Amino acid sequence: MSTGKFIAYYRVSTARQGRSGLGLDAQKHAVQEYLNGGRWRIVEEVTEIESGKRNDRPQLARALSLCRLHGAKLVIAKLDRLARNVAFISNLMESGVQFEAVDLPAANSLTIHILAAVAQAESLAISARTKVALAAARRRNPGINLGGDRGNLSSDFKLGTKASAKVRGAAARKRALDLRVTIENLRAEGHTTLQALASGIDAAGVTAPRGGPWSPAQVARVLKLIEETSNAE
Repeated sequence: MSTGKFIAYYRVSTARQGRSGLGLDAQKHAVQEYLNGGRWRIVEEVTEIESGKRNDRPQLARALSLCRLHGAKLVIAKLDRLARNVAFISNLMESGVQFEAVDLPAANSLTIHILAAVAQAESLAISARTKVALAAARRRNPGINLGGDRGNLSSDFKLGTKASAKVRGAAARKRALDLRVTIENLRAEGHTTLQALASGIDAAGVTAPRGGPWSPAQVARVLKLIEETSNAE
């Protein structure tokens, strides 16, 4: 039984199909039937009109953004056509968004496991090739040190802390950019103060980074991140 919030993502190949509902209606019906019976709600439905041969999926990016903002899952009617698309796989893996596929419910775990297994196999192959190359280099130069300094744990700790901070910073910037359109719309409606923007974001159903309502200080941090990211582009 499905529970929680969902963002539905549909894709049709041509504008004609989008206008006529050909294919689109079937996808919507499949999603409704799949979710039927649970305590759930579809926050928004996003439709992509793109050929399956194209890798750029702007509406998919928007759907993933909405999932992050609302703490929702992505639900799709058919995985087979999407799963063969490079953009879908890369965007989904990088987004951290959970998803469910109507035609293959186990895909939310199965697909990631398969991709992880492929990556692991490649990593092992690279490691094996590196060991062979190092062994050959040592045979050619018996006295050379190719292993590097393994004892500098302090340096390793600092690198790990720096990497962790970088990941957190990237996540914060991504969330800020996810909110940019919402904030622009609120400002266009006359919400100009930090408190008004915080109330407007709350009303849109978007929770603060650590849960609960937004504060003016949190909105100010988001605005600063948006400005910094825009200046860097």
